[in-house]
Amino acid sequence: MDQASTTPGSDNLPRLLTILHREGARSRAQLTADTGLNRSTIASLVASLTESGLAVEHDPAQTRRVGRPSPVVSPSSEVVAIAVNPEVDAVRLAAVGLDRAVRARATVELDAPPSPRQVADVIAATIAAWREGALSHARLVGIGLAVPGLVSGTALVANAPHLGWVDEPLADIVAETTGLPARAGNDASLGALAEHRFGSGAGRDDVVYLNGGPSGIGGGIITGGRLLRGVSGFSGEFGHIVAPFTDPADRRTASGAFEDELRAPGAETNTLVRDEIGVPDPRAAAQERARRRRILAATIATAVSILDTGAVVLGGTLAPLLGEGKDAKELRDAIAEQCIRPNDPDFAVLPAALADDRLFIGAAELAFAGLLADEALLA
Repeated sequence: MDQASTTPGSDNLPRLLTILHREGARSRAQLTADTGLNRSTIASLVASLTESGLAVEHDPAQTRRVGRPSPVVSPSSEVVAIAVNPEVDAVRLAAVGLDRAVRARATVELDAPPSPRQVADVIAATIAAWREGALSHARLVGIGLAVPGLVSGTALVANAPHLGWVDEPLADIVAETTGLPARAGNDASLGALAEHRFGSGAGRDDVVYLNGGPSGIGGGIITGGRLLRGVSGFSGEFGHIVAPFTDPADRRTASGAFEDELRAPGAETNTLVRDEIGVPDPRAAAQERARRRRILAATIATAVSILDTGAVVLGGTLAPLLGEGKDAKELRDAIAEQCIRPNDPDFAVLPAALADDRLFIGAAELAFAGLLADEALLA
């Protein structure tokens, strides 16, 4: 018999905790079935997790079944990661429990893009306030930073052009200022991770995520169930590729870049398309929306043809372009017409399911990575 099935090993503790974190509360019987470990091993592992404050155990709801019901184990909501999204106009923060519940939120608005030191100071001040209130009994395990830029490894922001950062050791600065371990990642890649694990991409091993926000358009790629990093960790920068144009008249900018073309009409401002196109005339607004949807469809078709992905998830300012009903069908049909496999019944274009929490949940996964021995995020 496998040694791991008879004695609780160090590898099995993070394995069990990961199951609870990703799947939610489970009975001991379910954990036994999930892991293949025997009941005594599960009992010992659960005892270790509860004694260390990482999980809580409670009696199940009453049922009419004969026999003693199996105790239910849940990840502790008091084990908390601080998730941070620095942007050009604000620093947004959330406290995310190991049970994935958002315990607290804060937005610190700014008149200008912050420096890394300013971001660190905002985080430290917010944590101090939360420790006096919502997180007075919480165990803070770390900080995850979702950055709108290129992140090398989990510490260095190589280039965040909209923030004006180049080669900034953001995670190290934040860790020094707050006294908590910190890791950084690209915001769209972390959004992709969150949607893959807990949102619209759940249950799919291959997903492309496209996100629009104040700093532009980014993306993340999940392939084979893992986040694709690329040789330098910079994969998924869809916003900077030259957009495909099915109608040459759709091009409005000299660069032709995807994110530039999806800016306000004529690319005259830095405001990305949101729920409203920003054109006062309804007819012109409809024409502009149709132009952007054509560009979006062609870009998605290109990604699908290159990556052979099973789903594309749209988040942030791109989600409204998916539309509903007839509009959504027209977008999917336009994508299919330009793909090498136009009739794949399993392919889907979906809106992000986690709404404004997607970057927070993705950033929290970075902070929880050490606790969960998540090798995919520790590199």
